[in-house]
Amino acid sequence: MSSKLVRIFWRVFFYGLGVFVLFLVLINLGVFGSLPSLKELENPTITLATEVFAEDGTPMGKYYKDKGNRSSVEFKDISPNVVNALVATEDERFYDHSGIDGFSVMRAVIKLGRDGGGSTITQQLAKNLLEQGSKNFIRRFTEKLKEWIIAIKLERNFTKQEILALYLNEVPFGDNVYGIRNASRTFFQKEPDRLNVDEAAVLIGMLKGNTLYNPRKNPKMAIERRNTVINQMVKNNYLTAPDAAKLKAMPIDMSNYKKVDENNGLAPYFRDVIRDELRKWCKAHKNPSTGEPYNLYEDGLRIYTTINPRMQLYADEAVAKQMPILQKALSAQSSLRKGLIWKDHQNILEAAMHNSDRWKSLKDEGLSDADIRKTFTQPTAMKVFAWNTKREKDTVMTPLDSIKYHQQMLQTAFMVMDPVTGAVKAWVGGIDFKTYKFDHVNINTKRQVGSSIKPFLYSLGIEDFNFTPETQCETGQQYFPGFGYVPARPDKHEGGSMTMATGLAWSINGVAAYIMKQVGPKRFAEYIKQIGIPTKIDPYPSMALGACDLSLYEMLWGYSMFPSGGFSTKPYYISRIEDKNGNVLDRFDTEPVRKEVISQATAYTMARMMQGPVDFGTAAGLRNRLGVAEMGGKTGTTNDNSDAWFMGYTPQLLAGVWIGCDARFIHLESGLGYGAQAARPIWEYFFAKTLADKTLGLDKQARFVQPEDMRKEMMYDYMNIIKTAPPGAEGADQGNGKANQYLDTTAPTVPLDSKLSPEEQKILKEATIQKSDKSGSVKITVTDTKKEEEPKKKGGFFKRLFGGKKE
Repeated sequence: MSSKLVRIFWRVFFYGLGVFVLFLVLINLGVFGSLPSLKELENPTITLATEVFAEDGTPMGKYYKDKGNRSSVEFKDISPNVVNALVATEDERFYDHSGIDGFSVMRAVIKLGRDGGGSTITQQLAKNLLEQGSKNFIRRFTEKLKEWIIAIKLERNFTKQEILALYLNEVPFGDNVYGIRNASRTFFQKEPDRLNVDEAAVLIGMLKGNTLYNPRKNPKMAIERRNTVINQMVKNNYLTAPDAAKLKAMPIDMSNYKKVDENNGLAPYFRDVIRDELRKWCKAHKNPSTGEPYNLYEDGLRIYTTINPRMQLYADEAVAKQMPILQKALSAQSSLRKGLIWKDHQNILEAAMHNSDRWKSLKDEGLSDADIRKTFTQPTAMKVFAWNTKREKDTVMTPLDSIKYHQQMLQTAFMVMDPVTGAVKAWVGGIDFKTYKFDHVNINTKRQVGSSIKPFLYSLGIEDFNFTPETQCETGQQYFPGFGYVPARPDKHEGGSMTMATGLAWSINGVAAYIMKQVGPKRFAEYIKQIGIPTKIDPYPSMALGACDLSLYEMLWGYSMFPSGGFSTKPYYISRIEDKNGNVLDRFDTEPVRKEVISQATAYTMARMMQGPVDFGTAAGLRNRLGVAEMGGKTGTTNDNSDAWFMGYTPQLLAGVWIGCDARFIHLESGLGYGAQAARPIWEYFFAKTLADKTLGLDKQARFVQPEDMRKEMMYDYMNIIKTAPPGAEGADQGNGKANQYLDTTAPTVPLDSKLSPEEQKILKEATIQKSDKSGSVKITVTDTKKEEEPKKKGGFFKRLFGGKKE
């Protein structure tokens, strides 16, 4: 009887073993689901986020979806503390087995998993690669066998170090963070090679339950789990008991926790804009490993941009410094405080309500339009944008008032570029990306440019029609058959004349109209296209005053010809694209897209003539305050102050600012010089910071390149060409106390930021104010109270700009 039972036992055993082996063979053949091939195991497809870097390699942000927020890292770049903590906690015999630990398997079976499971690190990697984890017992058993097969294959094809790196790059750490690099950056703001024992133990401890042991959500449980990991490190001789005791007594420091998402990181508006261009690039380029187009969210591309991190931070600072001041002035206007601004614009509010998530969700619930509209008038607790450190505040208001509140926020655009290479150095597309996603810098966002277009017109006059800075120009209205008068209404300059240089310095509309009359609207529209600006401009005479819409991106593109010797340079912002292994897939920085539009002589003349506005014109004193040898600039203001512009440059850097509300009927009710008062301070603050930062290598004494043939010519005397501010000139309220000035008496709403020196302030205080009989303006005559000295003969401002004739 006993011998028969033995035979039955062995028969069952061998039959069972045969069935088990057959089962393994069938699994390996893919009968129960395909397994990765040997080639696929050698190149495992772990979903990797695309990373964006600044010009110096500083991480700016990522593009990823769902579980794609991970970054690959090599074993050599992982701290030994992490490796030791992982092996001690998850797989003590990792270096001794070949993928399957028989001892751990038997222990798990006998004790039913009470002392831990039997999976090795290699098996856990296989599970993650196969994306398995069924709750069904029979299905999970099949999955387990698959993991054994893949684990053995992994051990045959990879070194132990490579398996550890693959595992640590794959595993989740909670908060939708995957991979050791992302985890170390998120929780401790460190690269993984710098993690200490305590930090490594916290992160490895989270692998058992990344929500349960998350130090941000459950600090007490996280400490207990960390201490368990430290005990395991002592047990496996990776740490001494005294050191462990000190570490276990420490709290977990979460002060550096910062999760990077699309709303933070460097230049979020910029990253959102280039995302669309990168999508197009991916569609046009195939990944050789898959034969399919690159996936921006999964293939781990590395995007290197031209953004300078320090300049970007200064640009953000400049916006944050000026915009709250302007917003305060706007919000104080009675038309906004009393809600009168919306009287004739109910259609905009209605459209905003219909496009809101609230309306759509209530509509899905079956509510009528009337009932939904009622909910928009009921006070609700909510968070809204605010100019504070968090850029938000808790408040109670109706959803309708919330729409008005956010529509009444002034927006801005600020871009900085190298005028010669075209490399974009800084990009601020709005006041807060988290609340306002719409970017105001890119080529598709266009606003009326106002007087900032005038340098294009002036340069055409010089280039093609033999104008010079001293050319006398009429200042009154000009009649254009079929179009009428430009400007539309006569002003104080009617019937007069002044030099071209004076007209630019004070932004006189009549002078621009006169030049347009000589040039012709058709030729000017062709010239804008010739510069390289893509937007088609209709040939209307009002273009002379900037009655056309262009983007800030295009304006900088056009302005680049002035400091770069006549070449318009297309701004670019991606230098190269690499794959996840660092292989260069495409380059964009090898040769700038440049086009010669005007001669070097015209460019130099314009650059020097545009110093007038920043010396004593519409942006008076700017160059002096910055302490630069040479620069050019131009303000711009549109009808009703809907838009404020300031464009300016030094020989090394070009930048532009736009300010306005998205709803153009909402605007500041300031006096003259809006472009100088609203937009110029952002530009000035940025340049003051960058010029003071020695690491950026900007030279205050840099000068524009003067053509050789111009050095032999007799230059104009600027003092004889540019007159003092005419009545009503744009920005005439910006005096510098060096010459008789005319001052508009209307008090501007926007706080002035003249930043006059103590000496200049003293001069202005001692000025004699007289009322003009004819114009009604106020004339300030400056009397120098210093002891009279023998008058010295000066060479004139224009001569000082260009340099006098050599004797």
